[in-house]
Amino acid sequence: MKKLIKVICCALLIGSAGVMAGCHGSQGMEEHAVPEIFDESKPHELVFWAKNDTNRTQTAIYEKAISDFHTMYPNVDIKIRLYTDYSNIYNDVITNIATNTTPNVCITYPDHIATYMTGVNTVVALDDLMNDSKFGFGGSEVAFDSPAVDEVIPEFLDECIIQDAHYAIPFMRSTEACYINKTYVEALGFELPEVMTWDFMFEVAEAAMAKDADGNFIVNGQNVMIPIIYKSTDNMMIQWLAQKGAEYSDDAGNILIFNDDTKEIMYESAKHGATGAFSTFKISSYPANFLNAGQCIFAIDSTAGATWMGTDAPLVDISPDQIVEFETAVRMIPQENPDQPLMISQGPSICIFNKSDPQEVLASWLFAQYLLSNDVQIAYSETEGYVPVTSKAQDSDTYQDYLAREGEDNGEHYAAKIQASRLLLNNTSNTFVTPVFNGSASLRQAAGQLIENAVKSARRKETVDDAYCEDQFTKVTSLYHLDQISAETAGSDDLGPLPTASKTLLIVLVVTWILLGIAYAVPMLKKAKQ
Repeated sequence: MKKLIKVICCALLIGSAGVMAGCHGSQGMEEHAVPEIFDESKPHELVFWAKNDTNRTQTAIYEKAISDFHTMYPNVDIKIRLYTDYSNIYNDVITNIATNTTPNVCITYPDHIATYMTGVNTVVALDDLMNDSKFGFGGSEVAFDSPAVDEVIPEFLDECIIQDAHYAIPFMRSTEACYINKTYVEALGFELPEVMTWDFMFEVAEAAMAKDADGNFIVNGQNVMIPIIYKSTDNMMIQWLAQKGAEYSDDAGNILIFNDDTKEIMYESAKHGATGAFSTFKISSYPANFLNAGQCIFAIDSTAGATWMGTDAPLVDISPDQIVEFETAVRMIPQENPDQPLMISQGPSICIFNKSDPQEVLASWLFAQYLLSNDVQIAYSETEGYVPVTSKAQDSDTYQDYLAREGEDNGEHYAAKIQASRLLLNNTSNTFVTPVFNGSASLRQAAGQLIENAVKSARRKETVDDAYCEDQFTKVTSLYHLDQISAETAGSDDLGPLPTASKTLLIVLVVTWILLGIAYAVPMLKKAKQ
């Protein structure tokens, strides 16, 4: 028996060592130092994770970028793994950090990168690489026409700063837009302004709820009408708070969202949710589907989703016989003060994961930098309502020609798509981003959940008042572990909840010591009895 227990303990200890290695495979890595040369005789196989929304054109752009890069750097092979959702990329990165099997290059979001930075030097700080005279932006040894650092739009580059360093470079940028059935707005007796207020949008929406004697909505003659559908309630809450000058969070990681301004937004959402004038993607589904079917008037979604919006949209999810003819207008999201508009800047960025070989990291950086070249930036931005992140691409004759051909066709030059791009191009200085820290992604989710819950409760005829809001504050704090985020831990090496591998390690060690104790206690007890 004693021998058996010892064998089990040895096995457990060996297993725990494996778990320990898994837990700390990426911990304590050396900080990356830029090599003096790039050894092009040394082969590298890089792994690149990206999202493409099942858009084959985007996939082709990635594949061409990989092929073109290989032509310039024959020693670098790149394998791409495509995802349809950024949350899946996030989850897989977190899982792979524990086993040091992260990709080399990843398209992701700064909020996510802040969580990736759970180990020492897991993600590469890019400032030295960006500014290197040989291999940095516009570097003398770069084999392609790289943008100079001052040709990267400053607002977009600043969004990639985490803990006082650049841990990413921007890839594409978008904002949110309101896609409007202008025909219905005018049919209801309203004139659509260039900049809408929240009050205007809700007033039109409530007017659209009028029905005829048969129970059909007068404005569209159908039995379905949801005047406002908001795709991302996270963004809705964040932007509305910003427009109010209200608190959300700060750079130190303090959670400030639980305030009276947040309650006011919850009240307003609940009020119009109760009448059916306002809904969300999570409650009703994609705004574009309802807009195109004449069952929605204000569809609020990313500018990157413009190709799905409108009668002549090149991408649709509903059958052609369901599509209704109407004039589509593209406007910025509703504002508190039309004279001082504010909208969120969003869109994917590129980060690089640290590896033991500095040459491999340099190869990763060169490829990441190539994704900011004109060939990639312009081609990708033309697939959706994204805008290039460099002035080099934005000011190029090719991109300017693309913009000038707005409405020429309902494919590459689809009017709503180019109008959505212009919306961001013309308002870059009116955009903002929220503070990034370990836990900021959870705070974003909590912000949207407050609106979702308020609308659902109102539809169930529940009272949404001060007591309700306070209760929701408590619930989302618990649900998203916001009580584990603080100014002291947000910018430190506190990793939050232990990863599964770490929990397993602790359990294995505890069980091992218990069995060892039993192995040596049993003989002693037998001797004592004798």
